[in-house]
Amino acid sequence: MNIKFKKVSDFNRGILNELLIDAYSFDCRFKESCGSDWQDFDNFFFSNLQIADKYGFITTLNEEAIGFVSWDPRNMPVYAEIGYNCIASKHKGNGYGKIQLQEAINRVIQNDVIKLIVSTNDNLIPAQRMYESVGFKIHHRSKNQNSTDFAGDMINYEYLLE
Repeated sequence: MNIKFKKVSDFNRGILNELLIDAYSFDCRFKESCGSDWQDFDNFFFSNLQIADKYGFITTLNEEAIGFVSWDPRNMPVYAEIGYNCIASKHKGNGYGKIQLQEAINRVIQNDVIKLIVSTNDNLIPAQRMYESVGFKIHHRSKNQNSTDFAGDMINYEYLLE
């Protein structure tokens, strides 16, 4: 297993969008409801590579991009919020998401952040298991008010770093 974490700037514009489309391809409603947000995110990161390289990375396996994670630093040091976090479909179930998430936690910790937060949908059981396996605890549940309401209510997690 040759896992490496690389800078976003090492890749071409569009890779983040492609990875998200692939990771959520199990239900076409995700692309329908989130596709424009994914493209906007990709465009923002590639138009602001200094932000992308500091607050996200791409995970590779044998030089192939298999996933990525990003986090929002605007509320640091009080908290950082994990944003997009995905693994390509053909690589799911092999522990790469957990490895990727742990690397993100390790990087965020270097900024003396008090806690990490992340949200996922109630129906995304593998994501819930992954977050809980690295130490995230359910903080609260809330009604899903956005376009992914088909995926269930929101579960909001916290990971205390103090």
